[in-house]
Amino acid sequence: MELTKFGHACVRLEKDGRRLVIDPGGLSDPRALEGADAVLVTHEHFDHFSEEVLRRAAAARPGLRVWTNSSVARRLDGLGAQVASTGDGDAFSAAGFDIRVHGAWHSVIHPDVPRISNIGFQVDDALFHPGDALTVPDGPIGTLLLPVHAPWSTVGDLIDYVREVAPHTAYAVHDGALNDVGAAMVEGFLGERGPGVPARYQRLAPGMTTRIA
Repeated sequence: MELTKFGHACVRLEKDGRRLVIDPGGLSDPRALEGADAVLVTHEHFDHFSEEVLRRAAAARPGLRVWTNSSVARRLDGLGAQVASTGDGDAFSAAGFDIRVHGAWHSVIHPDVPRISNIGFQVDDALFHPGDALTVPDGPIGTLLLPVHAPWSTVGDLIDYVREVAPHTAYAVHDGALNDVGAAMVEGFLGERGPGVPARYQRLAPGMTTRIA
């Protein structure tokens, strides 16, 4: 399948003429949803979920299906069978992709900041998008979409996470608030000059496409 990044945490996967979009939020290019057959949303934060954009896409494509957690599904009330609620341990097919769901909670930002639900999506046993958590899927993952910049993580957390998941390749996501200097600093730790992770680390610019084995 092919992976195209559409800014921040949003990616589109394409296989056999079908399009699956993950986390089209307020910091991503809304063109990610053009021709989309299915959408996965990890949680309700604006940078991962745009109610307006999803409702517009659902109206334009009556066959579009959305899978997400119960809190996001409630915000999409009125879309009927186009929206399905899912959670940790579930497995289903979306636009010809095999999906498994892992995790339940957003990473802790601070004890005084209420936690919300967050689910990660494993696609075709090949790729994992954790949303806003460092959830470890059960089983090997070739490609990890790594949230590299967030108020709930440190570079040390990222190094340990990549080591635990042990993917072949880690692509940076959740990087919409990073400037070029910050991106280079992260790459310095996760790339070949860092302390060592079992993955090739790469940051795709918005609009770039790569092939996922």
